Amino acid sequence: MLDPQYLKKALPHFKAELIDRLAEVAVQKIIPANAVLLREGQYVQVVPLVLSGLIKVFARHDDRELLLYYIQAGESCIMSFSAGLGREPSKVVAIAEEETHALLLPVDQAALMTEQYPDMNKLFFHLFSQRYAELLDTIGMVLFNKMDQRLYEYLLKKSRLAQNRFIKTSHRQIASELGTAREVVTRVMKKLEMEGKVIQHASGIEIVER
Repeated sequence: MLDPQYLKKALPHFKAELIDRLAEVAVQKIIPANAVLLREGQYVQVVPLVLSGLIKVFARHDDRELLLYYIQAGESCIMSFSAGLGREPSKVVAIAEEETHALLLPVDQAALMTEQYPDMNKLFFHLFSQRYAELLDTIGMVLFNKMDQRLYEYLLKKSRLAQNRFIKTSHRQIASELGTAREVVTRVMKKLEMEGKVIQHASGIEIVER
């Protein structure tokens, strides 16, 4: 059984009754960086509830990927929850962006908890609203914003999530997550560097403080 006191510190917005229930039914797991939690087409058995770390969720189309959202501490995966609840294969892929400490909650228990505990119900409604807003932002970026603005906003978000001005990444990885070509990212990155917004290093990108 998990330690309720630890869970209370990691999930301060949950009431004691829900914490005790999570301690009974959830499995605690340390997920290494770059480990795959969920594959496209896989049936969802458990829903992650992140205690620390970061999980990246994205969709694949042909050979390209499109970043959908990140799951941070205190959050869960609304796409996993939805697919598990509907007993449908997953349409997304979830990978640990860094070492992540999470609770793995059986789908049936997660669904039951949304009925029994207002805090859990509130969490998933909040996440649904948040992800929908992020999706609209992404569509707006793709349709109306130039690639340099879209790329810079992407880098700023990565920097905020990592709490670090240096982002360890490559042009190929950025292109994959933005659903574009590596050559496009390389060209736009040079433009951002000339504008003094970023500094390119061999192992990643540094955001210049402004």
